[in-house]
Amino acid sequence: MKNIIIVLLSLFFFGCKNSQQEQEKQPNSANENHISLSNEQLQNFQLSTTELQEKNIHHTLRLNGTIDVPPQNLVSVSSALGGRVQSTKLLPGMHFKKGEVLVTLEDNQYIQLQQDYLTVKAQLQNAREEYNRQKELNQSKASSDKVFQQAQADYRILEATLAALEQKLQLIHINPNQITVNNIRRTVNIYAPFDGYVTQVLVNTGKYISPSDVLFELVDPRNIHLNLKVFEKDWDKIQVGMQVRSYTNNKPDKKYSGKIILIGKNISDDRAVEIHAHFDNYNAALIPGMYMNAEIEIPETKNVALPDECIVSFEGKHYVFKQKDAGSFEMIAIEPGSSGDGFTEILNADVLKNSKIVQKGAYTLLMAMKNKSEE
Repeated sequence: MKNIIIVLLSLFFFGCKNSQQEQEKQPNSANENHISLSNEQLQNFQLSTTELQEKNIHHTLRLNGTIDVPPQNLVSVSSALGGRVQSTKLLPGMHFKKGEVLVTLEDNQYIQLQQDYLTVKAQLQNAREEYNRQKELNQSKASSDKVFQQAQADYRILEATLAALEQKLQLIHINPNQITVNNIRRTVNIYAPFDGYVTQVLVNTGKYISPSDVLFELVDPRNIHLNLKVFEKDWDKIQVGMQVRSYTNNKPDKKYSGKIILIGKNISDDRAVEIHAHFDNYNAALIPGMYMNAEIEIPETKNVALPDECIVSFEGKHYVFKQKDAGSFEMIAIEPGSSGDGFTEILNADVLKNSKIVQKGAYTLLMAMKNKSEE
């Protein structure tokens, strides 16, 4: 019996000792964000401290986006009456001038339309003379009202028919005033409506096209603009009229100046808002879909800030080290705001009020703390 009691007491004390050792081995979570240094370590780390400061931060907002063209500047070219493609010299990417011939079409209906115009024009002249004659006779009661009204109706019908034919001829770029029996044409030209360039060619020589077919896709670059994305946190810093400097990845030294003309009112799934900027001067090197980087200068604002050197990043979060005494430091999570001129705004500055913040050597402290934690 005595032996059993001795064994039980031994197991009890052994269990307590193991429990105490396990507790000693467990890390103290309260000290995970603290680090203490000896005087020798302090000399090796070469730390310096600073305090919160009120700074006028000159901030440059860096964005990216693409070159875009509004729908009204993307033009699909078709023929009002259709026809067979006789010739075209356009290729994708080719530049053209306003009034330049894009394509020549031929068809029998062009001949018929001009013939109908000349025929109606001649008939109208006779109808006008007959109308004037019947009008005089009717005024003197030499002819009945019925005969006069019929002459008037014939004249009005031919007048409307001629006007309609004139409009049809103008649709295919034929001047009605220049049509005679000696210059009836079987071909018509489609002319460029503006200076621009070709994005797509959808026809070839000999192909017959109908009025619903698209021949070419053209771009009018006069309203080409920059479509940028700004994240939600910076959206309220942007204003219409702000200057924008943009550049490509290939030529970062070549800057294209512009101005913000429109700010979107919808936040996308990736928490961004679209803004649009017009270029001060169009450059032919800028084409729709091209990726661009952009910089926007934000006006100076007075903020409570710290030097950028104070702020360290770890696992996607931002921290600073607050000095508690000569060799003791605490890592504090902060919320950074605007940055510029070597300083960053601290949004939760109250947690650092009247504190000394490590500036030089902040990353050295972070590495020392994490190495200690791993040990």
